[in-house]
Amino acid sequence: MENPYLPYPVRIDSVITETEDRNLKTFKLVFLNSEDSEKFVHRAGQFAELSIAGKGEIPIGIASSPTEQGHLLFTVNKVGLVTSALHQMAVGEVMGVRGPLGNWYPWEEMDGKNVVIIGGGFAFTTLRASIVYMLHPENRSRFGDVTVIYGARTPGMLLYKDELAAWDERDDIRMHITVDASDDPDWKYNVGFVPTITQEKAPSAEDAYAIVCGPPIMIKFTLPILSELGFPPERIIMSLEMRMKCGIGMCGRCNIGTEYVCNDGPVFSLDQLGQLPNEY
Repeated sequence: MENPYLPYPVRIDSVITETEDRNLKTFKLVFLNSEDSEKFVHRAGQFAELSIAGKGEIPIGIASSPTEQGHLLFTVNKVGLVTSALHQMAVGEVMGVRGPLGNWYPWEEMDGKNVVIIGGGFAFTTLRASIVYMLHPENRSRFGDVTVIYGARTPGMLLYKDELAAWDERDDIRMHITVDASDDPDWKYNVGFVPTITQEKAPSAEDAYAIVCGPPIMIKFTLPILSELGFPPERIIMSLEMRMKCGIGMCGRCNIGTEYVCNDGPVFSLDQLGQLPNEY
């Protein structure tokens, strides 16, 4: 039996600074051993543990789609010891990746359905993976209408700006990009909070799933709007990447009632969460 705590060695292939405050960077990682790459088979919605020798490890959502072969993407917010150390690392340096971990968005259930993706701030990583996955030529016909509502505080705090612009030009996806405020005269998208834009654009709940990932305050005000639009709780999908430590259900740091977010999640339907203690 392989050691579940042992990470795969990976090399930093590129680093992109995503936001104007320079606190969010996307790391492109490649496996040092081809057999490790073959073992790391993930689904959009899963996470992994990133580790740095002498510093520790952190759970981070996988931002790359399974359709993007040969590398992994992780967008990391600089908030603590490990993330600060990672932000100081350069191209060519070696670190570890342990995973893939957790469950994923219910892709089989969403076959043939319309999909509404709602994201806010830096919680857009696994949503980015999901969009790339659905738009892949081999997958796009599996889904109906794809609508994305994504917002940040300002234009400079949006992730994946080039990809957002490219998706906005496509005719097989509806993009509603928004910011809380902007004084940029060239800003051509929406201005308003994500819940407000969701209400204004009113995506249809008919034969549709909604995937929601963002800061708690955004989720708090978005969920009632989705209910008003007619999305049933079992078709509102959320990701709870919270309080996780070991990633494999051994330490007990992530439990909500009888559920372990790292094993039983991090993806849950609103219906499932409604049956758990209100600890999230």
